[in-house]
Amino acid sequence: MSVKVYIPTQFRRLTGSPAQVEVPAGSVGTLIRELDARFPGLAERITEGERVRQHVNVYVNDQLIERLDAELRDGDEVAVVPAMAGGATPAPAITWGPQHVRRYARHLIMPEVGVRGQKKLAAASVVLIGAGGLGSPTAMYLAAAGVGLLGIVDFDVVDESNLQRQLLHGTDDVGRPKVESAHDTLQRINPLVEVVTHRVRLSSENALEVFRPYDIIVDGADNFPTRYLANDASVLLGKPLVHGSIFRFEGQTTVFVPGRGCYRCLFPSPPPPGAVPNCAEAGVLGVLPGIVGCIQAMEAIKLILGTGEPLVNRLILFDALAMEFREVKLRRDPSCPICGDHPTIRHLIDYEQFCGITDLAHVGS
Repeated sequence: MSVKVYIPTQFRRLTGSPAQVEVPAGSVGTLIRELDARFPGLAERITEGERVRQHVNVYVNDQLIERLDAELRDGDEVAVVPAMAGGATPAPAITWGPQHVRRYARHLIMPEVGVRGQKKLAAASVVLIGAGGLGSPTAMYLAAAGVGLLGIVDFDVVDESNLQRQLLHGTDDVGRPKVESAHDTLQRINPLVEVVTHRVRLSSENALEVFRPYDIIVDGADNFPTRYLANDASVLLGKPLVHGSIFRFEGQTTVFVPGRGCYRCLFPSPPPPGAVPNCAEAGVLGVLPGIVGCIQAMEAIKLILGTGEPLVNRLILFDALAMEFREVKLRRDPSCPICGDHPTIRHLIDYEQFCGITDLAHVGS
């Protein structure tokens, strides 16, 4: 007998796992003991003596369970939901109505999504770094899918050269802050979602504060300081990071989850300044970020739904000219300074100095 268990973000530092695990158990109490045997320290965060802690709710198939001896059946879905404190607007509570049924009809008829999955999407929150080439398709598809809260981080303004690939913006938006243009576009796509704008330059002083209220971080940056900053912040906060990068005709995508490696495991240090030109210097085919950004949106949705096989410990390499996808395996580096066995990085650092860059002109690809 096996049940599926949703692990909330607050507990994933202990589990080092994706959003969902499978555990053999015949009752809620047995389930919690099995989880604790696999992930020591988890039980004390859920129970107190012979009862569930008052700031934690346990749901079985969307029904609140108060007794630890409640029976479980094969295939049941269990969600552990602790109270959260955060500094940003929470994902809005969804009052299910005819407009939701009409809008999400093609999701609702899918067994892998259904009403339960659609409500998971509505309760989820995702922050996107950059409202540029990668952030545009990712944000647009997450909004269309019904992700309840979308945060957009970008300090740049729309330039005419952006319009060839950054579909969140139009000709009339040239000169506007990208977060404002993105907000308006996403609200037109789906007024049922909440869009929070962060017109800030991400730094070691504000990154943790910006990211903390969200479940998932999506990296659509176009420079190494922001990439390393996002990586280290995601590790310190114990949040999954959906990575995407593009260059001319090629793209890369992967997913980092707590305990299973990070961007520094893949690239321990950035290349020397000038060794890798950015899109402004080398160009990028306008369609390319649409393809990579759609993969990022798909990966974020899979993490929220707890379905499929996320791109964890796998890096997808896409060559648009050859129309070829290749996959390489990644592994966690035990000596990684941020996520290894003996981490030495315990707070965010001066990433511009680390990467040998003195000025950042952009955030989104």
